[in-house]
Amino acid sequence: MQTGRNRGHYTRITELLTIRSGTARSNNAHLTRSRPKWKPVRFRALDLASVPRFVQRTVVLAVIAALTVAVFHYWRASHSAARSSRRPRIAPRPRMSNNAVMLSVSDLDVSAIRFCGVRRMLERTLWATTGLAVILMPVLLGLSRAGNSSPLSELSVGMGMFGTSVLACAVVLPSRLRSLTRTFGIDGVLGMHRFAGLLVTALVVAHIVLVVAVDPANVGLLDIVHAPNRARAATAATAALGGMIGLTVLRRRLRHRYEVWRWMHVALAGSVLVLTALHIWWLNHLIRDSAMRAWFAILVLGVLGVLAHRWLWRPVFGAHGKYVVREIRPENDTVSTLVLEPRADPHRPGSRTLSFAPGQFAWLRVNPSIGAQEHPFTIASSPHVKARREFTVRHSGDFTRALRRLRAGDPVWLDGPHGAFSVDLQHSTGLVMIAGGVGITPMISMLRTLAHRRDRRPHRLVVVARTAEELLFRAELSELKKRLDLTVVELLRQPPKGWTGASGAVDEVLLTTLLPGRFQRNQLGYYLCGPPAMVADVVTVLDELDVPLPRIHTEQFDFV
Repeated sequence: MQTGRNRGHYTRITELLTIRSGTARSNNAHLTRSRPKWKPVRFRALDLASVPRFVQRTVVLAVIAALTVAVFHYWRASHSAARSSRRPRIAPRPRMSNNAVMLSVSDLDVSAIRFCGVRRMLERTLWATTGLAVILMPVLLGLSRAGNSSPLSELSVGMGMFGTSVLACAVVLPSRLRSLTRTFGIDGVLGMHRFAGLLVTALVVAHIVLVVAVDPANVGLLDIVHAPNRARAATAATAALGGMIGLTVLRRRLRHRYEVWRWMHVALAGSVLVLTALHIWWLNHLIRDSAMRAWFAILVLGVLGVLAHRWLWRPVFGAHGKYVVREIRPENDTVSTLVLEPRADPHRPGSRTLSFAPGQFAWLRVNPSIGAQEHPFTIASSPHVKARREFTVRHSGDFTRALRRLRAGDPVWLDGPHGAFSVDLQHSTGLVMIAGGVGITPMISMLRTLAHRRDRRPHRLVVVARTAEELLFRAELSELKKRLDLTVVELLRQPPKGWTGASGAVDEVLLTTLLPGRFQRNQLGYYLCGPPAMVADVVTVLDELDVPLPRIHTEQFDFV
């Protein structure tokens, strides 16, 4: 009994002490800070399937949009040298002794030149909008489709459609659309074409990697023997694309003629285009959507229409391109001028001549067949002389030597005009023209045109040649100096004894002496044509003189 009472007594004391101890801890909780017990954090792998659908497609669209922005940023930089800068102020008009203002034809043509500038801006905007629609529309339609694919699968499909759109642009760019070459220049068009080809290659590689990443078993699709037709077409298209890129990179090292390389390039490009279309058709899941099917039909018809115009309509039915040889005028031992006149058409009364801006060029061939060899040459005559068109050619190859053997009355065919290398497409307070060798042909066309218009602005011409015998149009330039405010500097790389003119290279000392002060020189238009090395050196010198890049205009016929 005693033991039980003591045990109960101790129990009550323990409960009382526990209550008081808890009360004391609660009252002093703000004075004591207990150390928390950290628990290990367990990370879980990201479950892509749990990401909302709109977030997945937003990420895919962001990736495609970033690639598109990069493409158009390069396109803008590629033709920045051919862009027209903001309109400078007009040079003062000269006054006669009786204080009457003598209006020159060039002053009267300023509104026409400004109209050409506005037209180029509208054409550039239209082409940029069209390119953006072609590139992004399939991607947007693909992302709008209903489905439960994984983000990697969505990105793979997006890369494939984006690559198909860029491939269509790469095919259209070199198709000699006059509006396109007039807007961006031949340098800009060919630069965009090369970049589009490299971008298509990168997108195809990304597409293949993502297809394998979605399901590693898809590696078996590369087996041409056992793979379905859609995979065979894709593999063959990828192989043809790789061959085309390799052929382009190794062109300098290959000893083949240009025409052989060109037709191999065209054949591989056509194979890539056809096999890509078959891959999309046999894949079937994209064209089952009505909107996607309609868009691909429009894209295919547009590309086929451009190719038919380039390879069938213009060579066979182009009425403006039929000419006959009037005469061949030798300029020196290696250069002659081919004088052409429009060929009379008994079914169409009146002669239809090729309208062009001074400095533009045309492709010339001596055979009307589609596979005939053709080369680009600058039109050396003035556009105001409607009765004839002249081409000054250096006979350095098989094709140009064949031109020298032509006789009066022989037929030739022209495809043009092309290019943005023209004084009529930009306005400036004067021209600085630097020509090397036969690169003087666009300059002589511009000067003949300016003389016809009685232009009063100051112009400067630097003619670079190896020897004095290679200087072209010396007598005509002397006459043009009487009709224009023209300064001509003849520069020889190998001057003879007794030569009193300039010699060496076009360097900063020469241009500093020739050009006015910094403000005035930035209002001039600079036109460079000649060997690529010379043009690159002159651009470097002009950059050192702080000449704005949009004021410098160049045009090369490499890889055309």
